[in-house]
Formats: sequence, structure tokens, C-alpha cells
Amino acid sequence: TDQIRPFVVCAVLRDITFNQERYNSFIDLQDQLHRNLCRQRTLVAIGTHDLDAIKGPFSYDARDPKDIKFVPLTPVDKGEFVSSDLLKFYETEPEAKHLKPYVGIIKDSPVYPVILDSNETVLSLPPIINGDHSKITLDTKNVFIECTATDLTKANIVLDTVVTMFSEYCAKPYSVEPVTVQYEDASEAIVNSYVSPALSTRTEKAKVEFCNSLIGINLSAEEMRNLCNKVQLGPAELLENDTILQITVPPTRSDILHPVDIAEDIGIAYGYNNIRKRVPTTSTVGGEFGLNQFGDLLREEIGRAGYIEVLTHGLCSIHDNFTALRRPVTAAVSLSNPANVEYQVIRTTLLPGLLKTLQHNKSASFTSGFKLFEISDVVLPDDKHVVTDTIVGARNSRRLCAVYAGPTSGFEIIHGLVDRIMTLSEVAPDPQYAGTDLQASGEGKYRVSRAGWVYKIQALDTETDPNGQTYFPGRAAAILLTTPEA
Repeated sequence: TDQIRPFVVCAVLRDITFNQERYNSFIDLQDQLHRNLCRQRTLVAIGTHDLDAIKGPFSYDARDPKDIKFVPLTPVDKGEFVSSDLLKFYETEPEAKHLKPYVGIIKDSPVYPVILDSNETVLSLPPIINGDHSKITLDTKNVFIECTATDLTKANIVLDTVVTMFSEYCAKPYSVEPVTVQYEDASEAIVNSYVSPALSTRTEKAKVEFCNSLIGINLSAEEMRNLCNKVQLGPAELLENDTILQITVPPTRSDILHPVDIAEDIGIAYGYNNIRKRVPTTSTVGGEFGLNQFGDLLREEIGRAGYIEVLTHGLCSIHDNFTALRRPVTAAVSLSNPANVEYQVIRTTLLPGLLKTLQHNKSASFTSGFKLFEISDVVLPDDKHVVTDTIVGARNSRRLCAVYAGPTSGFEIIHGLVDRIMTLSEVAPDPQYAGTDLQASGEGKYRVSRAGWVYKIQALDTETDPNGQTYFPGRAAAILLTTPEA
């Protein structure tokens, strides 16, 4: 089963009494778990069987699809199916449309998982369907529950949830019969063994002050402990001079993962309607972050200039970020375990994304030119950048990149965009760079600019500049900005 679904956990509920309401609830619980915790059966699949109709010990195996033959619950009254034919039926027939989403989980596998009893009777073909031979009815008294999974932790959580929810209907309430699961190798030697269900409990801690602050109340430590016991998070204890609350997480509450979850349950037990509404001690007016507002204004103006905005991936390959641009490979924030070669590092420049956009749109017409731009963040290594007193080793930098592709070189088009952006940013051109243009046109009289902020454009030395090799010699320029601090 290592090839397909390697784990299985089991349990038995004895002398259970079903009526129509309990039966419907039993089926609904499995459906809800399959949709949520089991992630549409990809992580865990639940199978329930009438124990009196089958004979132990039971085996969990992975076999060739053609060797698995049984009568499934669906379709009704159509007899025995070979498992491979059954999956084809589920893919095409309307009466099995509720099972179609799960077919792809195992369809292309060379082997299919199967649960069998000692007579080689097929109990289920997880995660698709159970066999008709062991189906649960209102007359069922003993229930055998099996959960096959790709994640053993999730399997234990799901099994614990099922047995704790329905063990109350046993003749002896809240009693569960454990099952020993043994793993065998090819020589039938036992290589691993455990008992399920685990029904494990654990403890979690939260500060009393934290819970009060998060909820917006002012309860004593003793009151919090009583509320935790009220919502089945007990026995709860107080530690470190009643400043720490320690609760016990039962098998039914796998959702308790963090002190925030404890505070939420305390708030529910206290009653949300009992929390008094108060005016915050600080009165402030929210507003858009200045850099984001500036970027949005630039997007509108650049769009009016005929450029199309694109949004490209923040992750790229080392080849795209450095080698393809003829730049030396330098430090960059990298992924320790990238999904593929296209997502190795976080980009340090926006240029690769725009060039790849042009590459994938070569079929479009370039007769009148193709203008693209992007305003997004790049991430640069920085050992001194601090966020909330922590040196994170990197920082975000907002960048603007624009490209023009057409039948002519179009350098003057990009040059014009730079001047337009600087005008909108209230940065004046250097008098030597502008020459007599402003005086001749009269624009200099009406231009709004900030004192001390000037820019100029000069030729980029493609031999000495580290990024110069990206551009053609004599066809590259650098934008130099002078600020009052400089």
C-alpha cells in the first residue's frame, strides 16, 4: 500500500442501536468529515461495515485493478464489477455523479487499495465506495470502522472523531473496542504495529492576560478555568501564580491548536452578547498607505499613455532572474525546496516577467508597438532590515518596469514615459539635461516641482555597470535622481 494509501486505522463499536435519525446523522458525519478534514477524501477515506456480516482478521492491501471484483453499494442491482470497470462507470453514468470527483484520486495508479476480510470478501475500495456485502442498515448492531489515509495523524483524528461522536449509542455508552494494526513486509514479517483508535489527549497553555485582552473582557483566572470546564476543555489548571491557564484538549477537539483557539472558546462560554461594547482608547482615522496610493495614481496615468498593466509571478528561476539577463548570479532570497525549477528565487527585478509576457504573446500584432508595464515589489537581501525588532534578512522594494516592443527601436517612447512619470512625481529635470526645452515651450513656468528634487538621464556604461550587459551597447541609459539630502 506504500504506492497508493500507506496508512490504515480501525475501531469497533459494539451493541450500537440505530434508528432512522441516528443512521442519517452517522452518514452525514462521514460526509462532513470527507468534505473538510479529509480534503475530499484525498487525505483520509472512511469506511463503515456491519461486523456481523464479515469475518476477521481483516487485511488492507494494494492489488492490480483487474484482480479486485465485488458488488459495490452504487450502482444498485447491477451485480459484480471489476474495479477498473467500476471507475469508468462512475466517470460516465449520471446515477454515480456524486462519486465522480473521487475517481481521479486512484484511477491512474497501477494498484488500487482494497479492504478484505479473512474470506477475501471485498469490504471497500477506498477512497471510492464500500461493498454491498457489509453495508450498514438500521438492524446493524456491531460496526467496524476503517480509515485509510495518506497522513496517519489525520487518520487518527478522523477515527477519534467518529468513535467519540457515536460511541454514546452503544449499549455501554462511550465504550470503544480497539483494533491492532500490523504492517507486514513481502516475507510476511511484522515490521510495525499500533493500536487504534488513539483517543489521545494533550495540554495547551494560554496567558490569562492574553485571553482577556483578545476577547475584551476582564475575568479572573478562576472564572476562566470554570468556563473552560464548561466547554469540555477540562480539567483546566492554573499555573505560575494564576497567570497561565492550562487546558486539556479531548479527542473531539482537534481544532484547538493555539492560545487564540482557547480564547475563542472562553469567549463563546462567556457569551458574545455579554461582552460590553467600548469606544477604543485611541481615536485615529484610517487611510491608504502612501506608497500604495502613489502606485495606484501612477498606474492610472501610465495606462492613459497606452501601456497595458501586467501582474507576473513573484517567484522565478535563477536562469530567468540572472543568467538570461546576462547578469552575474548574486544573493537572492531562495526557496529551500522549490516545487520546480521555475520557482527557485524571489525576483530581484521585474524585467524577466515582462520579457516572458512578450515571449508568450508573440502571436499578437506588434505593428503599432506593444507597451507593457508593471508596478510590484521585488525582494532584496538585507541583513540590517528590521521588522518588529527582528532582523528578517530581506526587504521589499516597490519597483516600476515598462517595456516597448515594435517595428522600431522605440527608445524615445520609453524616454518620454520616464519624463512623464517624473513630471507627475513633481521631480524637475536637471537644467543641463533639459537644456532650452522648458524655456522654449514655456512649460517651465507652470511646472510643479519639489525643491531640491531633480533628475537627469545619462548614457549607461554597459562595460562597467553590473547590469549593463542586459542592454545593447549605446542603447541604455541610467536615471539619476538628486534629493535634498544628497
